[in-house]
Amino acid sequence: MIAIFAKTIKRARLILNMNGDPKLFEILEELSIQFEYYEHPPTPTIEEAMKYWKDIESTHCKNLFFRNHKGDRHYLVVFDHRKTLDVKTLEGMLHQGKLTFASEERMSRFLGVKPGSVTPLALINDKNNHVKLFIDSDIRKGTKVSFHPCSNTASIVIKTTDLIRFLYYVQNEVEWLDIMH
Repeated sequence: MIAIFAKTIKRARLILNMNGDPKLFEILEELSIQFEYYEHPPTPTIEEAMKYWKDIESTHCKNLFFRNHKGDRHYLVVFDHRKTLDVKTLEGMLHQGKLTFASEERMSRFLGVKPGSVTPLALINDKNNHVKLFIDSDIRKGTKVSFHPCSNTASIVIKTTDLIRFLYYVQNEVEWLDIMH
């Protein structure tokens, strides 16, 4: 695994051509969001990712992308990877009706990513702010949080306060949830 602690993205890009969405790295630079970069083999599941995240101090998140039963609303749900959440419980919490996992085509259309690379950082690709983000309130309690940079062949760690700044930047609707398990 390759780790880079980047004060500026331009400097990091000189060191390594980073995996992830170049547009995301430009936005992080524009917002002066510093990050730690970790390159690793593809990690389409949390179980795979934990092999590479085990020594990274951060709140690691599970990111699930859903659609409602009509298919006209889409939701990104982000929570600590150690918690479990079944769809029926989630439906009750969100009050959005019956939910199903969104298709790969919808994921690509609204977030610009493939399965295994879902991340709230992909909201940069949701130009119409169609996707509503539900995020676990406990994430705010941590100092740092990690996500894929729109590719599951790398992870970046940012300050939780910078995540919140990023969310204001993308302007999608955000609701903080109390996910207990």
